[in-house]
Amino acid sequence: MQILFHRQINEIAESQWNALVVDNNPFLRHEFLDALETHHCVSEKFGWIPCHIAIYEDQALIGAMPLYEKHNSYGEFVFDHTWADAYHRNGLQYFPKLVSAIPYTPATGQRLLAIKERQQEIFTLLLKTALQLCEQKGYSGFHCLFPESKQQIWLAQQNLLTRHDCQFHWHNHNYRDFEHFLSALTAKKRKNIRQERRRVEQAKITLRRLNGHTATEKDWQDFTRFYNQTFAEKNGIATLNYGFFHQVAKKLPKQILLVLADTKAGECIAGSLMFISDTTLYGRHWGAIQSIDKLHFEACYYQGIEYCIQQGLQHFEPGAQGEHKIARGFLPTLTKSSHWLNNSPFQIAIEQVIQYEKNAVQDYMQHLKSPYKEP
Repeated sequence: MQILFHRQINEIAESQWNALVVDNNPFLRHEFLDALETHHCVSEKFGWIPCHIAIYEDQALIGAMPLYEKHNSYGEFVFDHTWADAYHRNGLQYFPKLVSAIPYTPATGQRLLAIKERQQEIFTLLLKTALQLCEQKGYSGFHCLFPESKQQIWLAQQNLLTRHDCQFHWHNHNYRDFEHFLSALTAKKRKNIRQERRRVEQAKITLRRLNGHTATEKDWQDFTRFYNQTFAEKNGIATLNYGFFHQVAKKLPKQILLVLADTKAGECIAGSLMFISDTTLYGRHWGAIQSIDKLHFEACYYQGIEYCIQQGLQHFEPGAQGEHKIARGFLPTLTKSSHWLNNSPFQIAIEQVIQYEKNAVQDYMQHLKSPYKEP
């Protein structure tokens, strides 16, 4: 058995890596991670430095972990700025740290990849290797963000700390069509959604649903412009780029859902980008160069829900945060992340904060009202 660290995902055979991916998760696929690296979306510039773990036996990949040396907390969606500040104020280094996650993607999925018949053995090796790297390099800790539930439970059993948060997800209860979905909502929510969709129709906006085969280079150029506009408006950092979008669309054409909005005059003014696994639709990016009332809800939520119903997808994760999603049929969903601190002087204090967070999230979710009719 051989355990290696890879600074580039393309050092690992694509077919062997993808063979370990469950549910055809688009973000874990070799092609997605390679596009991030090829187009410098992850790099020293952005504070994401790949150091993926690979476990080989007889030259065959039997285990792996997407892993990054992080020099900031940007693009993680699990916020530890107060932890970093506490280290800084006491003259200690919080960065670099190790993070197992999909960059800029708050979506649940595998973080420990292993052949099925030896999962427990390989999971243990992967975690041990990551923690040993922390100790050898003096990293402040190891953070596993948005692991799927069974892996998160296993990580908690290994005494990693568990942080709680809330997202809003949609679930397909074998709806026949969008109207069937609406019939499950309360009358007020049903009326509001119809009004929002009507606003977009009245604005003479046409929506196009495209995949990697049908989207043209101009479509990706337009979407890149919309994506950049979003970050410009928020004074954020646009880490993705045209090259990334175009390559992912080419490599994973059937796992792309690009929704573009055109005016009556034929001008493309907005778009949303979603990704598809065997069971789930993931909403990721949105942008617009012209403001149209309710277009964001149509392009990012209603088009996605319709697509899930038509394609038989069971779940729709539209991204982080956003209590406004409840009124559009999404339900509060608990998300978790796992954390290990390397001889931290703040261990007890952080454990107390994590317990407070857990209680606060639990209380918050209990007070949210479902948009659905009572059975």
